[in-house]
Amino acid sequence: MKSSILITSYNKGKYIDQCISSCINQDIAEDIEILVLDNYSEDTSNEVFNKYRDNIKIFKKKRVSIHPALNQIDLIKEGLSISNGNLIYLLDGDDFFLKNKLHNVNNIFKKNPNIKVVFDTSLKKRENKFYTYKIKEKINKNIWPTIINTSSITIKKEFILEILNKKLLDNFSLLEIDFRINVYSRNIKKNFIITKDTYTVYRQLNDSIMGNTKKYSSKWWKKRKQAHEFMKIMYLNNGLKYHNKFDFILTNFINKFIKTK
Repeated sequence: MKSSILITSYNKGKYIDQCISSCINQDIAEDIEILVLDNYSEDTSNEVFNKYRDNIKIFKKKRVSIHPALNQIDLIKEGLSISNGNLIYLLDGDDFFLKNKLHNVNNIFKKNPNIKVVFDTSLKKRENKFYTYKIKEKINKNIWPTIINTSSITIKKEFILEILNKKLLDNFSLLEIDFRINVYSRNIKKNFIITKDTYTVYRQLNDSIMGNTKKYSSKWWKKRKQAHEFMKIMYLNNGLKYHNKFDFILTNFINKFIKTK
């Protein structure tokens, strides 16, 4: 089973060295492929890329949208088109893997061949403090699951292509790849495993895709509306009933008073 690590990055020069080196130094015998997918960073990232040019493949592409979530998805699509692995490790350029991640996650897939996604528990790093990222495994029918961040997702290539090939995905400009994978695998297909062990360090930054959305802001409510609409379509397309009525109604009501930019 060949593994490909897809690192998405834009102006992550402060963190990208640790990110890449954590992939190179994995404790695993199998062949791994490291692809760095970059939106033409304008900081010190290129110096780091040159440092590791013998160990990584670098792909650059201009941003396609004003929305960071769509730019990240676009990079991942490009990475999938040029990657050779059938097991895809997603990694944001400001996060990093612990040394034993690939060895342990690959073994989980070998022991559970029908599983499509493995979510690992991450350490959340904010400033200089670490927190264990708590995950609610039980999915309440009235709300979506706790979203496990992108860097803690390992997914079979054919399954992520199944998600990204759905035409409706382009209509939701604020929804990140981790939300889409979480919903499809955990709510719809139920073909995942969540590890109790920690294999990833996730940095919570104010300028990240997730960090720049303040709770209860106009953008937060717009994003919540898109999330509801996305989930409703996914449920109905798979012959399931969407139960989240009250919150959906409340979110739509509040969005009527938010100016569209």
